[in-house]
Amino acid sequence: MIAEWGPSWWGRNITGSPKWRLLRNDLELSLVVDGQSSAINVGNETSCQVRPGLFWTSITLHPGRPDVLKVDGLPNAQGVNLIASMAAILAEVELREDVAFLQHADQVMSEWFRQKQAQENTAKTERRWLTHEMHAALEATRPAIDVQDVRARLTKTGVRSRLGNKAAGIDLSLLMWEIAPQVLWHILNMAHTECELKICKGLFDSVESKPLTEDQARAVICFDNRVQVVASAGSGKTSTLVAKAAYAIHRGFVAPERIVLLAFNKQAAEELKDRAAKSFERLGMDGVSVEASTFHALGLRIIGKATGEKPDIPDWAIDAAGGFRKLTEIIDQLKDQSPIFKTQWDLFRFVFFRDLPKFGSSGPADVWDDLGAGRTLTADGKRVRSQEEAIISNWLFYNGVNYLYEEPYKFRTADAAHRQYRPDFYYPDIDLYHEHFALNANGDAPPHFRDYVAGVEWKRKLHEELGTSLIETTSHQIRTGIMFEHLTDELTKGGIELDPDPDRAIPDGGQKPIAPEELAGLVRTFISHAKSNCLTISALRQRLDAMPEDTFKHRYRMFLDIVAPILVAWDAALVAEGGIDFEDMLNRAAEHLESGHHEEPYDLVMADEFQDASRARARLCRALVRKRGRFFFAVGDDWQSINRFAGADVSVMTGFREWFGHGQILKLEQTFRCPQELCDVSSRFISKNPAQIRKGVRSVTPAVGPVLQAVQVDSKEKLTGAIDRFLEQLATGIQEGTIKPGPNGKVSVYVLGRYNADRQYIPRRKFRFERWVDLSFLTIHRSKGSEADYIILPEMLTVLRGRSFPNTRTDDPVLTLAMPAGDDYPLGEERRLFYVALTRARRSVVLFTVRGQCSSFLRELEADGGVAITSTDGNAVQEESCPACKMGALIWRNGRYGEFRSCSNFPACHYKPGRSGERAS
Repeated sequence: MIAEWGPSWWGRNITGSPKWRLLRNDLELSLVVDGQSSAINVGNETSCQVRPGLFWTSITLHPGRPDVLKVDGLPNAQGVNLIASMAAILAEVELREDVAFLQHADQVMSEWFRQKQAQENTAKTERRWLTHEMHAALEATRPAIDVQDVRARLTKTGVRSRLGNKAAGIDLSLLMWEIAPQVLWHILNMAHTECELKICKGLFDSVESKPLTEDQARAVICFDNRVQVVASAGSGKTSTLVAKAAYAIHRGFVAPERIVLLAFNKQAAEELKDRAAKSFERLGMDGVSVEASTFHALGLRIIGKATGEKPDIPDWAIDAAGGFRKLTEIIDQLKDQSPIFKTQWDLFRFVFFRDLPKFGSSGPADVWDDLGAGRTLTADGKRVRSQEEAIISNWLFYNGVNYLYEEPYKFRTADAAHRQYRPDFYYPDIDLYHEHFALNANGDAPPHFRDYVAGVEWKRKLHEELGTSLIETTSHQIRTGIMFEHLTDELTKGGIELDPDPDRAIPDGGQKPIAPEELAGLVRTFISHAKSNCLTISALRQRLDAMPEDTFKHRYRMFLDIVAPILVAWDAALVAEGGIDFEDMLNRAAEHLESGHHEEPYDLVMADEFQDASRARARLCRALVRKRGRFFFAVGDDWQSINRFAGADVSVMTGFREWFGHGQILKLEQTFRCPQELCDVSSRFISKNPAQIRKGVRSVTPAVGPVLQAVQVDSKEKLTGAIDRFLEQLATGIQEGTIKPGPNGKVSVYVLGRYNADRQYIPRRKFRFERWVDLSFLTIHRSKGSEADYIILPEMLTVLRGRSFPNTRTDDPVLTLAMPAGDDYPLGEERRLFYVALTRARRSVVLFTVRGQCSSFLRELEADGGVAITSTDGNAVQEESCPACKMGALIWRNGRYGEFRSCSNFPACHYKPGRSGERAS
């Protein structure tokens, strides 16, 4: 379409404009002036101005520029047509631009879709999993598309009609573009899984002595780059690992020599290798074998290859018992060589063995009065109101300071509304009073301490008015440690000479300090975690500085002062023997892999019992599969993570994706061991900890008799006899046919002890029923992976002093310095230990307890309806828990005025209810 505009004769003569013509050809305008042609860019509105005048319209090219060109004389009627034509050109240009933009966007999306489809087609043809790495690589090539802009342009007038049938195609492309590819790939992977379940059914049915469950088979098929299988107790973790290796080789995904199975000890590694060999033999895979190794052996081999010299690890740096003995030797040497270290060690053990609760919290009590009020016990046998006061009392006793606790003030202050004033501490030798106030750094009391500050002011004023000497300390001072310097200055200034003595005799009823071996065990665990996390003493001090201000930082600082020279001496002992320890070995091996100085040939790395992995072990696993195209497969059960003392960190498993960047998390929820009722009880117990990974355990094992029994005896001395009678009943039941034996004509029984000392409950004359009962003792820690028909837990006790289950002193908060924030659920490790014990049974668990000393765990099972506690005669036990200490029970006793009820934990707990059953007033 060609259009032309030009000036009239009158217009040109009146305006003095040169002779000109304006031509339009489609979307182009050109101005011809005196034979010279200039193109007009209509798309740039500033390059051309058309202005109607009174009679004539002017046209200006490049207004405001040196090369400006202006013509005039076009009749206004033609000017209107010109403006309309230019608007039409602009609209058409914009429409064509939009169409071109949309066609290009569709082409870009279509090209990426073709790449994606090619990847999917290849995976389908090769029957492979669409992995995270494939997705990441594809996402890296995914072009940037402004979907909102594309949709906006599609809605413009005339765009869809100009696009024709392509508009619907762009709509579909946009819809697919907005769907996350991983969602579609998940669907494709599920379809792949269903296909593999059918095609490889023969392998899954034959690889182990029993066919794999569907959960196990799905875990085997899932060949993403990072996979964690959360496995229930007795769900066949080892079978899944072995089947994974067989499937990978069978499908040609990984060559046998490029597979490694990692276990935590030599026995477990040998079992894995043996199980794999038998599976390959069943499948007719003659001559095929895979490597099974401990982390220890693999780490040493990596360092040896990377450096040309394999390091030595002394036996004491691997074996837990040997390591403890070596550490004890180091501590004894340091105490002999350094008076400063000895003082620090003794002071921590005697005074600072317990942490403090949060500011304003009371913390657990040691003893209770007849009204049920809790008190904390001191080394010299006093019963004080708070743990802060207990630390002060212990410090005073350690230093040989004569003091009185809550002695009545020398002046009478009692009136109709108030009792006699009793200051916290009084030093009679120098006539000095001492008040310890619950105040923070700003002098504020906890919000729930009503009128507390007013009471502080009253006490200060009272001492000032009556002329008695008073020193003050605060919660802030004790937590920062400045209190002890202040107290030392005030006492010595008054004439008291401190006489520190860690061997001072503890009177009957006094709180004994932490045993040296217990403190050494804490140090060993701490060093293991610190090394596993590559934390130097300097880094640990920085972590301490960053902790909240209401933390008992002084205690943590003292602990680091103890650990620092021990760690130096530990490393020196290693150097002296030309070796390194286990944690250093794992981290050095990982460093060689991470830096690229060394490569291991494994494409498929599989780790067993991953719940017991330390952070150093997890780091090594991550380093082994850092290159593209490699696969990591970890199997474990966070509910059974019970080796924190040996460096295990359950957060490695519960935070799997944080560690490995991504990953499939699958579950094996079918168990072949425990009956369903036992699964339900144990799962309900362990799942109360929200940090545990949720799973629903289901069983195919039929119940044989009661799955949980709890038997209470009158005293601890009667436990052995009760256990003996239970074993006799088993033997009699087999003889009489009421109890079905196993294939060997016997039933298996484990006595599982929380402590090695529980071995005493194995009957001395067990030969009486050996024909029908296979009886063994194991600690719960050593029982993991084992199972028996019947499990006996011989001491389900909670006692104030002595062995208890749960052990309430297992997880010292000081360990948080060397570990990441993780599971802080009360008694989390002990709860997992109890879960392990419960889930060793194929038939039944029998728990034995003592009247008035019932374990809090057993009471919890009872409260949840999981078990009923009976006497040895089978009668239900009705025992009212003590409302004061929450550990003992209210029992009848004979007194001078007849029978009365009181707590079974007397004399630690003096609580006695009134005649109506309520508290005495």
